[in-house]
Amino acid sequence: MPRGKRGGRVSALEGGGEEEAPSAAAAVPSAPWAFPQPPEAAAEQVLLRGIFEIGRNSCDVVLSERTLSWRPIQPVRPAGDSKDDVLHKEEFIELKDIFSVKLKRRYFAKQHRNGTLLGITLFICLKKEQNKLKDSTLDLINLSEDHCDIWFRQFRKILAGFSNRPKSLKIFLNPQSHKKEATQVYYEKVEPLLKITGIKTDVIITEYEGHALSLLKECELQGFDGIVCVGGDGSASEVAHALLLRAQKNAGMETDSILTPVRAQLPLGLIPAGSTNVLAHSLHGIPHVVTATLHIILGHLQPVDVCTFSATGKLLRFGFSAMFGFGGRTLALAEKHRWMSPNQRRDFAVIKALAQLKRAQGSPKSDCNDRWQMIQGQFLNVSIMAIPCLCSVAPRGLAPNTRLNNGSMALIIARNTSRPEFIKHLKRYASVKNQFNFPFVETYTVEEVKVYPRNKTGGHHPEEEDQPHETVSEESFPWNVDGDLMEAASEVHVKLHPRLISLYGGSLEEMNDSKVT
Repeated sequence: MPRGKRGGRVSALEGGGEEEAPSAAAAVPSAPWAFPQPPEAAAEQVLLRGIFEIGRNSCDVVLSERTLSWRPIQPVRPAGDSKDDVLHKEEFIELKDIFSVKLKRRYFAKQHRNGTLLGITLFICLKKEQNKLKDSTLDLINLSEDHCDIWFRQFRKILAGFSNRPKSLKIFLNPQSHKKEATQVYYEKVEPLLKITGIKTDVIITEYEGHALSLLKECELQGFDGIVCVGGDGSASEVAHALLLRAQKNAGMETDSILTPVRAQLPLGLIPAGSTNVLAHSLHGIPHVVTATLHIILGHLQPVDVCTFSATGKLLRFGFSAMFGFGGRTLALAEKHRWMSPNQRRDFAVIKALAQLKRAQGSPKSDCNDRWQMIQGQFLNVSIMAIPCLCSVAPRGLAPNTRLNNGSMALIIARNTSRPEFIKHLKRYASVKNQFNFPFVETYTVEEVKVYPRNKTGGHHPEEEDQPHETVSEESFPWNVDGDLMEAASEVHVKLHPRLISLYGGSLEEMNDSKVT
């Protein structure tokens, strides 16, 4: 087969258009990532069979219902001569890992139309270590227009059959996330992959906190297959909250008091561009932009449990995790110093909160196995997690035994102890040791939690909860809900709602079990 000449340019185009091939995917000349053909593939119906050059070999290529397989064509050898059998075993890729197909053409200088056809380029998702996904390409070289057209049309037909894959996305981009890198992350890493796939996008740059919430209340979503948020945990939580509020409104429900909320109508994709990216990290197992983008492109959907946070019978917000006590005060301190960089702000807030370590008097009341259990005392921190809450400072997660959709929350209580012991507990999150193996730490698996903070005069008594609700004090207590500061002056009722929203992401258990390429 002929090779490209010096001065020429090669592009992979649908129907032989004029623009050059996108460079976002790295070509793999010899396809070292392909697996030996599985035994069950032999029983699949063969759709097409032909000869293409792959890498430097002429190959017998077979397209079946679920796989594309190939074997290098070798000269006939005497019977019993198996010298090259190991080197030329049949290899394959699964069709579900292909996310785009284009015709490959060569254009010479000043040539804009009718480039020379070289073959077909397949854009493929590869599974790497640590749940990471990577985009790559596979070139099927054949100079016949008719031959390539038949295969190209068949590939297009197959890709059109993946109904979960989005064709149109509304994207909310927070330009202030982390070090103001979200815009660069999107336009350099995300948009090129979406363009290769042909996904239509409507990008909205948010201008202030709460902007996405106000827009999603009223904006037109008909014609969109999903919503994408490019930003950190605060942005992702705001968009998820807005999607769920809109679903309740569309269902004719009062959003002030929701007992059984309805599911969000559109799936949400999370592109990690913040400082911690707890939601994206918990969803994908890694805060990796290309991995998150490929999960969206391939339409991998994961149902996720969501909590409602209510006070005095009124809905405060939807969320995935919360901290009261040390976690809430730390965030409140950090919010007062937003002029600092994210890492400096976080470290400063943690050190100052530890220096001013306060015991929060309260009474978490948890629903365990349909029975309410009262826990009273002085607590340094109360964590309520519906997701594992993985992040760089807690690689095992703040709640490592929790899953995205197991129908329960982790309630983690740190009772009053000395400052050195509490610091030891915090340091354990960054190690492989059990962070809960302390006498002052208690863990529960629950579906509902009611937290009754007590002010200096005694505050609210849970046994009086059936009486008319009154604010216990003019003082409000800070909560950290998904990295956002929420203030509540009275008891907070947290209730889990299983599989309330679908997020673009793969099952971590399935990804860990799958082969690494």
